[in-house]
Amino acid sequence: MKTKSLFLIPLFLLSADVVSAQTPNHTSDSLFIKKLFSTSLTAGKSYDWLSHLTLKIGHRISGSYGAAKAVEWGEATLKNLTLDRVWLQDVMVPKWIRGTPEIAYISSGDSQTNSVPILALGGSVATPPNGLKSRVVEVKSFDDLAKIGKDSIQGKIVFYNRPMDPNVIETFKAYGGAVDQRVQGAAEAAKYGALGVIVRSMSHKLDDYPHTGTMRYGDLPRNQWIPAAAISTNGAEMLSAMLKLDPKTTFFFKQTSRNDGEVLSHNVIGEIKGSQFPDEIIVVGGHLDSWDVGDGAHDDGAGIVQSMEVLRLFKTMGYRPKRTIRVVLFMNEENGLRGGNKYAEVAKQKGEKHIFGLESDAGGFTPRGFSFDANDAQMQTFLSWRVHFEPYLTNHFTKGGGGADIGPLKNAENVMAGLRPDSQRYFDIHHTAADVFSAVNKRELELGAAAMAGLIYLVDQYGVEK
Repeated sequence: MKTKSLFLIPLFLLSADVVSAQTPNHTSDSLFIKKLFSTSLTAGKSYDWLSHLTLKIGHRISGSYGAAKAVEWGEATLKNLTLDRVWLQDVMVPKWIRGTPEIAYISSGDSQTNSVPILALGGSVATPPNGLKSRVVEVKSFDDLAKIGKDSIQGKIVFYNRPMDPNVIETFKAYGGAVDQRVQGAAEAAKYGALGVIVRSMSHKLDDYPHTGTMRYGDLPRNQWIPAAAISTNGAEMLSAMLKLDPKTTFFFKQTSRNDGEVLSHNVIGEIKGSQFPDEIIVVGGHLDSWDVGDGAHDDGAGIVQSMEVLRLFKTMGYRPKRTIRVVLFMNEENGLRGGNKYAEVAKQKGEKHIFGLESDAGGFTPRGFSFDANDAQMQTFLSWRVHFEPYLTNHFTKGGGGADIGPLKNAENVMAGLRPDSQRYFDIHHTAADVFSAVNKRELELGAAAMAGLIYLVDQYGVEK
């Protein structure tokens, strides 16, 4: 106990020295980052915040009561941190309503009927009031639609059944290789006269949880919009097997989803003003909205509370940044990206200089490192910082994307980065009713917040090369 007490005293003293450091100081930087991790793991607030956001407020789809309550909570919580400034930024967002729970079943020629779980895709129109029932055409790609042709598709339901590739280790790449079916599937199938679309859920896991997510009709005339829903992976396997046994198998589904125009919502923003370079802005954030199933705990409640925790850690440790550090709780990432686009639009109008952005929107699982949208010279600097993250096993630094919400801020000089947790389990729960608070591990969440604070600290200390 005596040794531990003596160790803590120089850490606090070092924090003051670090603030005024002009050149990299490996020892003091490592000690400060160690203190960030210690504070997050022993006196963190991220897990408590996530508990309130998910269990007291719940899901937060754009334009909903839950989203409005989340904005109020975010503003009040940031104000309690006594930041230099907290404000709301107006954002017009789409208001899509799921309606009553969806119903679906498969019927084969021998009169066998099997109920299957589905979820309407975000932005989809409803089926006819009495539901939609038709024969099914199974495809793996948009090319399959062209090969099969309009004569064989018209008047039927198109069933997209291309799984996420299990051979792709980086699950976000596997997701990217399959998600076009969900996003553009209805618009493509409608061109061939399809009545509706059923899409295999975006997950490697075989279970009974359908995965919702956004879809778009593009420039398709509104009178040609057709209903679209995701079917669970177990349901997709069943439907495919039944079609092989009986090509005349029919599918019935009913959903009452609708689009109700646009409503006013907000980004929630707070900042600590820089002491030396206040015009250089570092942004950290996640998206406050979620889908309307589950609690939105991993997507993206985790990113929200981790981003807030970065500023709280600095305040708790008495660290006054050189540059302005701003946390943004973005609205409407899931079905429009209105918050990210609005923030970048206002920043451009004001002539603000954002040198660095960090987003957490990949779940609250164990952090492994960061990806950087950076040039080669910038990347070399970030790679030299990996040594500070080796003790915490978060030193996997790669070139790649930063995040959807901070993406519109990217220019030729700045850097956008993303926290990269272990993603192997992320798509088991992504956009499902299983994305709940109990699925988040407290220690993993806190490690991610500390890693983010460590990276923001280094950028604040040494800036970003052009």
